Amino acid sequence: MTEPDTERFLADLHKLRSFGASGIGKGVMRPAYSDADLASRDWLAGRMAEAGLTPVFDSMGNLFGLSDRPGPLLGSHSDTQPEGGWLDGALGVIAALEVARCVPGVSVVSFQDEEGRFGVCTGSEVWSGGTPQDEADRLSDDDGITLGVARRALAERAGEPVRPDRFTGYVEMHIEQGPVLDSCEDVVGVVSDIVGIRDMLITFTGQQNHAGTTPMALRQDAFQGLAAFSTALNDALRNVVTPQTVWTIGHVSVHPNASAIVPGRVTFSMQWRDGDKGRLHRMEQVVRDTARKVADERGLQCSFGEMLGLDPVAMDGRLADALAQAAEEVVPGKWRRMPSGALHDATNVARVLPVAMLFVPSIGGLSHDFAEDTDEADLATGLRVLTGAARKLVS
Repeated sequence: MTEPDTERFLADLHKLRSFGASGIGKGVMRPAYSDADLASRDWLAGRMAEAGLTPVFDSMGNLFGLSDRPGPLLGSHSDTQPEGGWLDGALGVIAALEVARCVPGVSVVSFQDEEGRFGVCTGSEVWSGGTPQDEADRLSDDDGITLGVARRALAERAGEPVRPDRFTGYVEMHIEQGPVLDSCEDVVGVVSDIVGIRDMLITFTGQQNHAGTTPMALRQDAFQGLAAFSTALNDALRNVVTPQTVWTIGHVSVHPNASAIVPGRVTFSMQWRDGDKGRLHRMEQVVRDTARKVADERGLQCSFGEMLGLDPVAMDGRLADALAQAAEEVVPGKWRRMPSGALHDATNVARVLPVAMLFVPSIGGLSHDFAEDTDEADLATGLRVLTGAARKLVS
C-alpha cells in the first residue's frame, strides 16, 4: 500500500473550491443542484475514475466511487451553504478519494444536499431509506422550488440505487465547525456521538395594516409576535436545557415586507439540537406551547409546518476505535474523543451501516461562513489518521 500524497490531496481540495468560488477569501457558494454543484460532481466523477473507482450517480445525485471489492465507505458531501466555506463536507470527500488511492477496498461518496436546501441531509436521508424518493420530491426550498423539479438538472446522470450492503461501514472526516480543538493542544477529534436535531417552520398570522394610522395598541403585528416569541422561548427553556443545548431562529420571511405596512404574516425557522432524545421532545412541547401562548396574547393565529429531524446517534465502537488507534499512532497524546454538535450524513447512514467520524480543527471555531478555514498541516494530519484507520478496517 502506498502513502497518501498530501500535495495531490490539497490540490484536489483547492480545485473543488474553484467550483462556486465566492471571490471572497476561500468562500464557496455551491448549493445542491446548482450549476456549480453539478459541475463539481462531474469533475469528482472523473477523479474517481482516474483513481480506479467506478463512479455512479443515484437518483438523488449522490455520487459514489465504487471499489471492485467489499470494504468501508468513506466520504461526506460537496454541496455548501448559500455562503459557505471551502472545507465543510468537501474535506471528507477529497480525503476519502486520496485514501482510496492508497487503500484497496475503500469506496467514496459525496452525498447530495447535506446542507438542507430541501430538508435535513436529504441525499443520505433518501439513500438510507429514511424517506422515499417520491415523498422527498415534494419538499421545497425557500423559493418554492420542489426537490423533484431541482432533480431534473441531473438529467442522464441519475442512475440506479447503490446498495448499502456492499459496504462494511461508513467513516466521515470533517472539520469540527466549533472551537474545542482550536483552543486546546489536541489536533484530532474522534467523535463519540452526534447530537439530534429538530427543525420546523412556525407562522404567525395577524392583520396587515397601514403603518402610519394603526395605533400600536390595536395592531395585530405578526413580526412583533416573532420578537415576543424569541424572548419568551429563552426564558421558557431555562429549566429544560443544558449548557450544550442550542436553538436557533435562522430564517425569517415577513409579508408583505414593506416599510409602511404592519406585517400581516411572518414565517420563521425554529431549530434545536441536543444529545438527548427525550430533551428534544420536551423542547418541542415548550416551543409549541410558547408560540401558541404568544399568539393568543397578541391576537394572532399560529400554525406549524412539518417537523423534520434526526435522533442522536452513537458512533460504532469498532470503527471509532480504529480511528483512535490511528490517531495515537500519528499524533500520540494529542487527540481526544468528543461529541459532534453539528449534524452530518453519518446520522442518516447509521440506519444501514455502522458509522464513525473524525474531526480536525476549525480556525476560530468558524464554519458556515466565508472565513471558514483549517491549517493545511492539520488537514494533512487528519488525512494520515484516516488512512491509518482505513488500513485497519480492510485488513
